[in-house]
Amino acid sequence: MQILTKTLTGAQILVETLKKLGVDTIFGYPGGIVLNVYDELFKQNDIKHYLVRHEQAAVHAAEGYARVSGKCGVVLVTSGPGATNTVTGIADAYLDGTPLLVLTGQVMADLLHQDAFQEVDILSITKSCTKKNYQVKDAKNLERTLTEAFKTAMSGRQGPVLVDITKNVFAENYEFYPDICYDSAENKEIASNDVKEALGALCRAERPLIIAGGGVIQANASEQLIEFAHLLNIPVVCSMMGLGGFPADDENYAGMIGIFGHSSANKALKESDLVLAVGTRFNDRIRCCFAKDDLSKKLIHLDISKKEISRVIPAAIELVGDAKEILSIMIDSYKKRNYNASTNHSWCDYLHELKKHNPSPVKKSDKLHSFEVMQEIRNCLEGKNPVISTEVGQHQVWAARYLKFNQPRKFLTSGGLGTMGFGLPAAIGASVALGGQPVVCIAGDGSFQMNMQELATCADYNVPVKIFIINNGYLGMVRQFQEKSCNERYFATQISNPDYIKLAESYGIKCIRVEKFEDIKPAVEQAYNSQSPFIVDFVVEPMEIL
Repeated sequence: MQILTKTLTGAQILVETLKKLGVDTIFGYPGGIVLNVYDELFKQNDIKHYLVRHEQAAVHAAEGYARVSGKCGVVLVTSGPGATNTVTGIADAYLDGTPLLVLTGQVMADLLHQDAFQEVDILSITKSCTKKNYQVKDAKNLERTLTEAFKTAMSGRQGPVLVDITKNVFAENYEFYPDICYDSAENKEIASNDVKEALGALCRAERPLIIAGGGVIQANASEQLIEFAHLLNIPVVCSMMGLGGFPADDENYAGMIGIFGHSSANKALKESDLVLAVGTRFNDRIRCCFAKDDLSKKLIHLDISKKEISRVIPAAIELVGDAKEILSIMIDSYKKRNYNASTNHSWCDYLHELKKHNPSPVKKSDKLHSFEVMQEIRNCLEGKNPVISTEVGQHQVWAARYLKFNQPRKFLTSGGLGTMGFGLPAAIGASVALGGQPVVCIAGDGSFQMNMQELATCADYNVPVKIFIINNGYLGMVRQFQEKSCNERYFATQISNPDYIKLAESYGIKCIRVEKFEDIKPAVEQAYNSQSPFIVDFVVEPMEIL
């Protein structure tokens, strides 16, 4: 059989390989090193490039694109500062398990390690926050490396992979193989044989509970999780990253766990006698709510990565594999065999009562409060079911607590790294992935200023992001910590803000300021119904606490 080949430059091989891998979108920022690649992007129409205003924002936009679409996000930047500006975004994607292919330009191969202009050792810098990274110094290795990197990002526990390419590669000629697909470097792990034991234990438990983490969403396992929870009548709680993996309106939903979660959900986890954790890492924001041995003796841990299981909390039963596959096997096994599951009615009724008594927020003044804004946003957007991204801070927690997520891939937030500046570019990427649908970004005034230059990206491409700024004049979360831990010694947390109406106007974007409760609904409706980017500046009580 004859293998078809054609001779292309490295820049052409890069673009053609991305096309072969199904890439249709790149977020990036050009520079001299990657000029040949940008020239090739100009000559084709299959891949659309979105020019951001900062390379960190390019990575966050690719994250939003990936998390909404389930595809691999792709980033293209130049060498030196172009590459180093991506590191925060890469670390964010690594901790939250978001698949990315980050392409960085590098100096000529014969100039490496000579401190050439804009040379940095980006491989060493990103070694700890990528699944794998590569350096390509010869065009003959480019196609295979790109394909392996792409598949590595998408397989197993997903995450970012970086490919650093020296400038000479882009101009070199080499054979391109349009019909050859290379095997992934990472094999999918097979489901454990302990499925039967886990299922039997869940059926015998009197107070079972399921934790739905971000892995449920990444595995596209929400449908199976819902069926399994209903089949055995088991209550479900979500981590912040798992919100939407199980419907918030479902009668079996008990809330969000963690330090900023619902008290009912944390109490349910403490009082359960067996826990099935699906795709969650048990980071310190969850673990700090429980005694050291609270969970280990009653934990069934399901994760696609064996490295994650028992890494933080020892599991009584370990299930290694794809969540969708294992839940499907458990559902099928339950239906085919004579398992005598507890009905759990009294346990479920107890949790329903707990939810009714979750503490309500208290107004500190006559000013507008964040929780009021969130409640009205939820009411206004009911039935529209938009994707909602957040920045990081108090507003993030208010959004997680008060907005309802009934479907997966509808809530985008920075979980593991807690990256201020994530929300706006992530919303841009999400809207791009959805073909230009409106996406809501909940932002604090501090976080928004981290990447507010991306208003230019919204304007340039008319991306209909609806930015709702919770403007309290403080770095609210840190100020709250100072109130509790520093005896109200507030230092370096009160911030100044631009006039957001004038800022928006300078980009050609509409903005409304809201200071009264009765003005929330019309402002949200006007913003959401607009066909263009839109900002609402909500001026709220500055001393509000979670």
